[in-house]
Formats: sequence, C-alpha cells, structure tokens
Amino acid sequence: MTTKTPLWLPAAEALALMQVRPQTLYASVSRGRVRAKPDAADPRRSLYHRDDVQRIASRTHGRRSSEAVASEAIRWGEPVLPSAVSTVAEGRLWYRGQDACLLAEHAGLEEIAGLLWESAPPRFAAGGALPVPAGRATPLQAGLLALAARAATDPPLRGRAPAVLKSEAAEVIGTLADALLGPSASRAAPLHMRMAAAWRRPRAADVLRRALVLLADHELNASTFAARVTASTGASLAACLLTGLSTLTGPLHGGAAATVQALVRSAAAMGSEAAVREWLAHDRPLAAFGHPLYPQGDARSAALLPHMALPPVLAALRAAGETLVGEAPNVDFALAAMAAVHKLPADAPLTLFALARSVGWTAHALEQQATGQLIRPRARYTGPELAR
Repeated sequence: MTTKTPLWLPAAEALALMQVRPQTLYASVSRGRVRAKPDAADPRRSLYHRDDVQRIASRTHGRRSSEAVASEAIRWGEPVLPSAVSTVAEGRLWYRGQDACLLAEHAGLEEIAGLLWESAPPRFAAGGALPVPAGRATPLQAGLLALAARAATDPPLRGRAPAVLKSEAAEVIGTLADALLGPSASRAAPLHMRMAAAWRRPRAADVLRRALVLLADHELNASTFAARVTASTGASLAACLLTGLSTLTGPLHGGAAATVQALVRSAAAMGSEAAVREWLAHDRPLAAFGHPLYPQGDARSAALLPHMALPPVLAALRAAGETLVGEAPNVDFALAAMAAVHKLPADAPLTLFALARSVGWTAHALEQQATGQLIRPRARYTGPELAR
C-alpha cells in the first residue's frame, strides 16, 4: 500500500528539504513564496505547503546559473520587472503603498485610476462610435472588437506627453465599457453605478464598487505582463488593453470564475462535499480555493465575502473546500458568489474583471513607456542539435 505524501509539512521537514535556517523559511513565508497555516494539532506551530518548499529546495541545491534564475522568475518567482504600481506583501494587496482592502471601503474605480495613474480621477467616456459586430455578439466579442478597432488607428505611445496618454486611456476604457455593458444614458455615472444599471441590479452597486477596486491591479500577473510587453514596443494604449483582455480570457486567469461556476453547478446537483471530492478525484485543481501569493488566504476575497449573504449551496461549498483542500476561498470564488447572490449575467465576473483590470493595465503601460525599454527575454533552446 502506497502512503500518500502529505501536502503540509512541519517546520523540521521543511527546513530539512530547503537546507536553510529558520529565519530564511519565515522570510519566504512573509514574502508569499511559501504558504503556511496553523497546525490543527498545535496552533502555536505552523505547517508549510509541500510544493512551495520543494520548489525553493530545488533552487537552493547548488549554485544557479543566471539562466536558471531567470527561468524560475517567470514562474511565480521574484518580480522580473521593477514597478511602483502595486505589490502583494504581508498577505495584503497594496496600490502605491496603500492597502487596497481599505481603499475598497470607500473608493470607486475612478479614484483608484487616479491613484495608480498619478492623476486626477478620470471619467471613463468613449470618444467616437463603436464598431457594430456582425450578428449577435457576446460582451467579450464586442469588447475585443472595439479595442481592436481602436488599436488599428490610435497613435502609438512613444513621443506623447503623459497627460495626453492618460486622457486617451480614459477614452479607451470608456470604449471598452460601452462594448461590454452597452451604451447608456448613464455614461457620466461612476462605473459601478453604470454596471449595476446595465444589469438591472441596483442593490449590487456597492459590492460591485468594492470588487472593481480590489481587481484594479495585481502586480505582474499574466495579463499585466502581456500588456507591458506590448507597451514596451511603443504600441497604442488600445493595443496594450487588447493584449491584456485577450490574455485575461484564459481559464487559468480571468476565466477561472467560469470554472468556479461549473463547480457550483456540480455542488447544487450532487452536494458540495461530493462535488469537491469528484473534482479532486479527476486531478483538477480547485480554482476556487487558495492563491500562491496569499499563504493565509486571498485578502481580496476576505474583503468581499462579508458583504454578501451566501446561499446554502455556496456556504456548504466554501466549508467543504476549506476542509478538503485546506485553503481559504479566493477572489474567483468571491466573484462567482457575487454573480449567484445578485443573479448577475453568467459572464459578469469576466466583464467586471476586464473593466477593473484595464485601469491596472494602463498604469503599467504608462510606467513601461516611461522606461523607454523593450522587453525581450531570451529563449532556452531545447530543439534538435544545431547543424554545423
């Protein structure tokens, strides 16, 4: 009979694998590189996530080449680009040094844009008419088409004053909002109010506001990095946002909420614990729980969930996931829960994610443009031997 390797390790085993001093282990936890949780048998002690410990152990055994360091940095490693826009540290999300969860108590997305862009809060209003999609387009299709149309004609980033670029950014985001939500008479309203009106859910306005703030940026995630690469070429802001939105649609990024919604449907059909067990039995990661940057639980989810009353199926799913996976629900769970509680459209989580994150993509595009540098990593060739 094979003994299953435990997912969580005591400190002695973690230190033995990593071959480091306790201070180094604790520093890795504080930086979000190693997930930790209290030991149920002794709350004074902590347990450490095996995968994180093994990843760092493989890095510390022997001297590493610059190629190895760079390769590891691409995959949940140390930041690969300097940025003053946002960071995750001490289990919290920070926007230019301010706690995003505290900002979500009172701010709107427009104020966060002002903070991240270092400008006055913008008004997201489109300039010009939207392209008309052929046939019936989904909000995502309309959004991609609208950004593509602008990317084909808008001027590039290079050689233009920051104030002009920030004004254009507000228009580009307004274009995206029109495409995703539909044009309306409430264009001048704050984006969360406009979103609530478009979905005819006025009672959801406050939680939508909070979610928009908490999703505005998340340092160098996949879509932001992609947008920065585009910005580094000097392409237009619309092109940067188009790159970000395209990347966001992936099931491992902004599309994760759709996976959570599928899990919720399974839980409603067969019971929460049975659904979680079946999901895990098919070797599918449970997208609704845990986040590598938040060892003690996703701070964004913790800031959102108290503002909605979970229906029984979601409350049971949360409990089952926390018990069987050993992780707290993340922001993808919170977005799926918000959509269920307020009966929002099925694509509402992705729409909300895209509009919020467009503010962060813009901040990073502006920051990258200011450096004047092209992002061009090298490849580690693994193909056939070179013919000589």
